[in-house]
Amino acid sequence: MSPILIVAGKEFTDGLRNRWVFAITIVFAVLALGISYFGSAASGLVGFSSLATLIVSLASLAIFLIPLIALLLAYDCIVGENEQGTLLLLMTYPVTAAELLLGKFIGFASILAVSTVLGFGGSGLVIAMLSDQVSDASLWNAFGFFILSATLLGWVFIALAQLLSVMVSEKSRAAGLALVLWFWFVLIFDMVLLGLLVMESGSGDGEWLSYLLLLNPADIFRIANLASFEAVREYTGLAVIATGPLFNPAVLLGILVAWICLPLGLAITIFQRKSI
Repeated sequence: MSPILIVAGKEFTDGLRNRWVFAITIVFAVLALGISYFGSAASGLVGFSSLATLIVSLASLAIFLIPLIALLLAYDCIVGENEQGTLLLLMTYPVTAAELLLGKFIGFASILAVSTVLGFGGSGLVIAMLSDQVSDASLWNAFGFFILSATLLGWVFIALAQLLSVMVSEKSRAAGLALVLWFWFVLIFDMVLLGLLVMESGSGDGEWLSYLLLLNPADIFRIANLASFEAVREYTGLAVIATGPLFNPAVLLGILVAWICLPLGLAITIFQRKSI
């Protein structure tokens, strides 16, 4: 068996043993069902919301949760092994640095993919059985694209976490940088963009600002989901700003894949040159 698959299998088995898969699945399912059912409680209504509201709510939920979970899964994958003294032992086996890092990535990616499919897919199945407001076909189309893009978003942040893990020498520093990364992409980036938009207002059309959204994988995920369906585009106002060819959902998924490959390739390059 390939060393990559052996390492990936070991990481996935550890994820099952540590109940990562079970915990993430339960979190995704409970929160998705809760938001779907109680999302309109502020207006005095409870029950499964419309498809447009459902996609907007789930996209907002995933932006906060999935990057954080992915960073927690992988931030110590190399630096943690180094601190425990097991990295040197691992490198004595017939496995290269690239194979070790790729194997760990596939293992973490499998944990997140299984949890996302079971958690959000299970909640979609429950909604399909209980809701009388959305058709099954529309629901599964929306959920299928949402689950695919959510999985890719998680893989992006796993790759970024692995990059952090090979760049630092202390586990505590990797944890701190992972939190900084989460704050930057989930909270601060949009605030900076909003500030630029305010400064730009009145001095130009500001069209270039919409392309800055592509520098943030969390925004790419959100736009891909919100721009996928006409009803959701109108509901969120994205029909006005996300109009260029780059804002096609399929193109946005390709950009998310590029966001996975770039930090992962950089992490492999740094790890190969690092002295252990």
